[in-house]
Amino acid sequence: MQKGNIGVTTENIFPVIKKFLYSDHEIFLREMVSNAVDATQKLKTLAERGEFKGDMGDLTININLDAEKGTLTISDHGIGMTAEEIDKYINQIAFSGVNDFLDKYKDNANAIIGHFGLGFYSAFMVSKKVEIVTRSYRDDAQAVKWTCDGSPAYEIEEVEKADRGSDIILYIDDDCKEFLEKNRIETLLNKYCKFMSVPLAFGKKSEWKDGKMVDTDEPNIINDTDPMWAKTPSTLKDEDYTKFYHTLYPMQDDPLFWIHLNVEFPFHLTGILYFPRVKSNIDLQRNKIQLYCNQVFVTDQVEGIVPEFLTLLHGVIDSPDIPLNVSRSYLQSDANVKKISNYISKKVADRLKSIFKDDRKDYEQKWDDLKIFIHYGMLSQEDFYDRAKEFALLKDVEGKYYTYEEYQTLIKDNQTDKDGTTIYLYANDKENQYSYIEACKEKGYNVLLLDGDLDVPMVSMLEQKFEKSRFTRVDGDTIDRLIVKEDKKKSELTKEESDNLSEAFKSQLPNIDKTNFFVEVQSMGESTQPVVITQSEYMRRMKDISRYQSGMAFYGEMPDSYSMVLNSDHPIIKRVLDETTGATKDALKPILAEIKGQEARLAVLRQEQNKKKPEEVTQEEKDDMAATEKAINEQKAKKTEIITDCAKDNAVIHQLIDLALLQNGMLKGAALSAFLKRSVDLIK
Repeated sequence: MQKGNIGVTTENIFPVIKKFLYSDHEIFLREMVSNAVDATQKLKTLAERGEFKGDMGDLTININLDAEKGTLTISDHGIGMTAEEIDKYINQIAFSGVNDFLDKYKDNANAIIGHFGLGFYSAFMVSKKVEIVTRSYRDDAQAVKWTCDGSPAYEIEEVEKADRGSDIILYIDDDCKEFLEKNRIETLLNKYCKFMSVPLAFGKKSEWKDGKMVDTDEPNIINDTDPMWAKTPSTLKDEDYTKFYHTLYPMQDDPLFWIHLNVEFPFHLTGILYFPRVKSNIDLQRNKIQLYCNQVFVTDQVEGIVPEFLTLLHGVIDSPDIPLNVSRSYLQSDANVKKISNYISKKVADRLKSIFKDDRKDYEQKWDDLKIFIHYGMLSQEDFYDRAKEFALLKDVEGKYYTYEEYQTLIKDNQTDKDGTTIYLYANDKENQYSYIEACKEKGYNVLLLDGDLDVPMVSMLEQKFEKSRFTRVDGDTIDRLIVKEDKKKSELTKEESDNLSEAFKSQLPNIDKTNFFVEVQSMGESTQPVVITQSEYMRRMKDISRYQSGMAFYGEMPDSYSMVLNSDHPIIKRVLDETTGATKDALKPILAEIKGQEARLAVLRQEQNKKKPEEVTQEEKDDMAATEKAINEQKAKKTEIITDCAKDNAVIHQLIDLALLQNGMLKGAALSAFLKRSVDLIK
């Protein structure tokens, strides 16, 4: 019997392995099984080279649980090890047998992984003792048993073993008993080992018999050694791809379509990427692409190898050329990774372009599901925008689709303002913005429907990309100011009439939390609604963008600002003005005269003081000006009070305000109830 200490530079290597080396303890099972696969693939390589002439026999790897003994055993019929090889590859940490083997057989080594030689030690994350019972494939090899209890001390002794290969016996630690449960091991094998290249058996197949499930004598093979991504695309049908998708994601709807990746130079990569049906909740859809290294699952966190916008896709990528760190759980930065990322991005763009050209109708039907991927890519990757602008679509409120170039041609004549800027009108809610949309249609304008999660940042980007263009939401202004064709028509009202009309409505506006209203009077024609509420395109867009960009959060905290525009041409507004003027004329006459006189006096005082330097103005002159300003404000307050008293009893003013609020979904609760009651009273 040989005894000794494992060749490590610190006594604390095992606590480090147990706590820090791997991102998750469950990874040990992947490492144990993939080591067994490596040993089996090595034997196949030796047989191909004629260096092993024996009968390979059944190469199935067996995983066995013994809950009573507290053991989990992984058994292979691969290359096995001699005592000398154990001493070299097990007792000397980080001196990998795989590296030596690859150097010798790099031309035809079969899918060998484990480039760092530390995978085996992940066993000690969950085990209080580990045994290796192994026999080399070499003629007359002596079987040996290696034992270690998680300290640097080990023992090697000669034992009897009939077959070549290795049995790795893990004595599961007391704090890891979950790994002695059949369901837990089944779950991990399905996650990490589902497509490994050598058959894996876990227990026996079961069948329903005499009212219960019973085990049969047939091994339960849990993996597919020839996964679909490794097959030639021409041999596969659509139903094959769909079936494989549901194998990967059992609860998902059918995918929109897929892309089969297969490249050999300058790197090796195979895989299938699926476009799922996704419309929102982007973050919930991430981490669905599974990364494999020679059919061994590595991770589903593929940021870095897959362009960020494509992390929304589902599917599989398999490449032996992706550098992995010691735990195979995280990607290292590498030139190959960048090349692979660029390749995938280009391949996706080429596939989308071909689908668009080959069957545009089908592409349009899928656009509402596709656009979140395409928009994300265009926003996050400049070269993808350059590729995607040929097949990215705009959809109008009628459900018609246009390429960017087609839509620009459609609207450039009728939707170009007096300054030569092309105006792209859009709505984000067809129901709530119905009247605004209809007003645009009456003008002969086309309105886009931009109701996607990423349409707000897309609008800002497209304004930068499109020449002399601007996007404006249909409720961003009155219809005549959405696309200004000529200088604004001036209202026929005097300034005093406009001020009084504005004050009458402003005084009756409700107090809505975090909402400010500004009232203005504008000549909009008799056929336009009497009262229209608009919201600044800039401020609304900034508030929307604040939801995506943390640095702009202060916009999100600002109150919503709306303009209530009174149409001075509408008969109802004219009637309200006449009623207000008639009801307040006598009361306002002396007040207006006093304001006029005080304002004339204030103008004289300012003129006199402007002739002097600030230090030459006396305190008496300053007091005189302050008193005059105070007198004006007092009279204006009286004027406001008179107009407010008149307006509060004017049911038409209240009705017009509530109609405008109702149109914008802002009339709720008690205010809505009062509106309904008033409506009935007005009808009587």
